[in-house]
Amino acid sequence: MNGMINKGYARKVPAKECDDKAVDSKLWYIPHHGVYHPRKPEKIRVVFDCSCQYLGSSLNRVLLQGPDLTNSLVGVLIRFRQESIALMADIEAMFHQVRVPESQLDYLRFVWWPDGNVNVSLEDYQMTVHLFGAVSSPSCANFALRKTASDNEADFCEEVADTLRKNFYVDDMLKSVADISTAKTLACAVQQICAKGGFHLTKFVSNSQEVLASIAESDRAKNTVNVDLSQTTVPVERALGVHWCVENDTLGFRIILKDRPLTRRGVLSTISSIYDPLGLVAPFLLKARGCCSICAIST
Repeated sequence: MNGMINKGYARKVPAKECDDKAVDSKLWYIPHHGVYHPRKPEKIRVVFDCSCQYLGSSLNRVLLQGPDLTNSLVGVLIRFRQESIALMADIEAMFHQVRVPESQLDYLRFVWWPDGNVNVSLEDYQMTVHLFGAVSSPSCANFALRKTASDNEADFCEEVADTLRKNFYVDDMLKSVADISTAKTLACAVQQICAKGGFHLTKFVSNSQEVLASIAESDRAKNTVNVDLSQTTVPVERALGVHWCVENDTLGFRIILKDRPLTRRGVLSTISSIYDPLGLVAPFLLKARGCCSICAIST
């Protein structure tokens, strides 16, 4: 929480505003909690519960979701494997780079202890940026990214701007180009155009060691920072849920089989747990699906 406040994503509500708006004011307080990702146990993310109801209403109930500006997942993945040199990166805290109008900040209030000291009284804070958990955030953030592309296209080129429009799935960039020199130029240009809109593109991964070496060490994916670029062993990265083995430059799947009953329902549950948006493993699952269909007909 202190990190969010120090970065300007949240701020303490001025005392004068607390006094002026104490009665008959349009305010909304949002509960929050910390969430750990199973693959990142050292990192906690603050999530605001915008669906939490009070007197039958919640922030998400009154927010407009906005148009769906998210690119097709299948389209992004197909374009990612279109050419031989692949690049992957993501925007750091994308939602938090898009500010909320000053007049609307009182709907994003929350309470917290100053400096996290639970021995003192709670004080009012307010978010200044879009939240993880608000239904409007994805549309607003995607609009800001597309606006960045259109506003700065003249200073770069159409391919760079189109990368922002077509090769991002929310905050994840997956791009492929025909050769190494183009990849180097594009990686630098896309970082620069993102910076024009206040977005920091980082955690780069590439199947080309030469391309990866051209990117600042601090902007490479964490588990590739210390990789010896003279070697060929590079980690497996997740590409929108599908595993990308950078060393072999192949898409793969990691399946953890749970102990399920040997019944039709158990088999279907196991099949459904495999995330395969492109249908690459459909031929291998067909036999199992066929067995389930035969069982359904026989019963």
